[in-house]
Amino acid sequence: MNAPEPHSASTRTIEDSLQDSTSTNGTSFGQWMALIAALLGWMFDGAEMGVFSMVGRAAIQDLLGISQPSPESEQKVGLYFSLVIAVFLVGAATGGVLFGWLGDRIGRVRAMSLSVLTYALFTGLCGFAQTPIQLGILRFIAALGMGGEWSLGVALVMEVWPNRSRALMAGLIGAAANAGYLLVGIIGIGLAAVLTQCESLLASTGLPESTVSMLVANKGWRLMMMLGTLPAGLTFFFRLFVPESTKWEREHDRGSTSNWVASDLIGVLVGAIGPGLIVWVWADERINTTWRLAGTFMGLVIATLGYIYPVVRFLQRTYANSSDAANQTSQTIRRMLLGACLSGIALIGTWGSTQWAMSWAGQLTQNVKPVDATGTPAADERAMAATAAKPSWIHETITRNPREYTQIVTAVGAIIGTILAAMLGDWVGRRIAYCALCFVSMASVLWFYQFHSQFDAEFLFAAFLLGTFTASFYGWLPLYLPELYTTNVRATGQGFSFNFGRILAAIGTLQIGSLLAFVNRYETFAGLKGGYPVACSVVCFVYVIGMILIWVAPETKGKALPE
Repeated sequence: MNAPEPHSASTRTIEDSLQDSTSTNGTSFGQWMALIAALLGWMFDGAEMGVFSMVGRAAIQDLLGISQPSPESEQKVGLYFSLVIAVFLVGAATGGVLFGWLGDRIGRVRAMSLSVLTYALFTGLCGFAQTPIQLGILRFIAALGMGGEWSLGVALVMEVWPNRSRALMAGLIGAAANAGYLLVGIIGIGLAAVLTQCESLLASTGLPESTVSMLVANKGWRLMMMLGTLPAGLTFFFRLFVPESTKWEREHDRGSTSNWVASDLIGVLVGAIGPGLIVWVWADERINTTWRLAGTFMGLVIATLGYIYPVVRFLQRTYANSSDAANQTSQTIRRMLLGACLSGIALIGTWGSTQWAMSWAGQLTQNVKPVDATGTPAADERAMAATAAKPSWIHETITRNPREYTQIVTAVGAIIGTILAAMLGDWVGRRIAYCALCFVSMASVLWFYQFHSQFDAEFLFAAFLLGTFTASFYGWLPLYLPELYTTNVRATGQGFSFNFGRILAAIGTLQIGSLLAFVNRYETFAGLKGGYPVACSVVCFVYVIGMILIWVAPETKGKALPE
């Protein structure tokens, strides 16, 4: 089949003018429906990710039967917690390629419907898990859909809305996902307040007492997971009201979408073995560091070759009779790998530092230092006794739900940060913006973990800045990644780039469990020894790599989406 002729500059100008006139004279109903559907999908994506950050520690304790935390049990909980997160990230990486392929083959909207249904149903089923292994398997399957929804939604919105709206759309994409985090925090506080009433209500339905006790145990984490089924209703909205991307429909009419062949997905299945190997070598304590490093390298090679295989085969078919076939293929693959590295740095920073903030807040409040009316530590035992007898209502409220309030403030910061990051990328250029985001993210992580030793108002402010800067990349990435690929490979290409970054993040996350065992002798500037503060501070130096790597990436500011 002959390669489709690239659109000339004049043709793109005409198309952009038509899109801009549509936007000027009144944005179409279809554009708004596509945006609303995608924003809702991303919001529930964020909620699905945020729910485990908040209740995961309680869930692991419950499933392991740990009632009284200790340094030894905390290390075990931390290991399982990091493993479940790593499995989730691997599932998202696999789902990004799998559903991205499906979106390029059958259309963005139909594939989005399937991806949302997948993550909604299996997130709800997590509430019935009886062991950490069962929970990990269910989280893996849920992550398949979640990873796919991100890439499909970005492709749809960027193709439906005009080029001059891309920065705003990218900011809204990141903000919507973090609104999901915020929603989970609010629901968590509400659920904690009415958990007793929930127990009575469930008992009144005739459920066995043992089942009711199981559902409400450990702050009702099972109920929180079950609420994850709510997005399933979005699938009907997609099918009824959301139009397909006209850019994809043009590719379909040209016949290029038929070059995606189902048999190529064997590469994705083989590729999934790679991250599975990585998780295994880091989970098994009997494996030494040398073999772990070797297994990690082999896992990355297997995952890379497997996940890019469908794209290579598609490009070979599409450009079979073109003299430019080799150049088109090599450029696409280079950009996929570059995008994966840029995404991976952002994701390692988030999953290796920010995602542990809620667990750390819970730990700090187990031994809360009393404060006086001005918010300063009590000076002596008499002041401590007086403070303990009459704590301020603000202090009492936030320390009752430390994880939830930490998640809320980080989510609010993230919503602001994602919108500002996308606008910054449009203002100063993609490369300068990314470099700046890496610098301020590293600074915010170090200030949060190194200079705070108790849960108070300053801790929450630091968490707000942590969320603002480390999550800002999720406004930058939806702006930049679609600009790297042509329409016929956009969903698969950016699905690979963003979600393969999750495999790199899984490797970084697994290091937290390992680092916790080795950092006990090191101390933060605030005087805390070992634990999450030291381990997360080490991981955040990955941003230095990002500040260097971005300068080999192409600058796409002011350019139209490639056709």
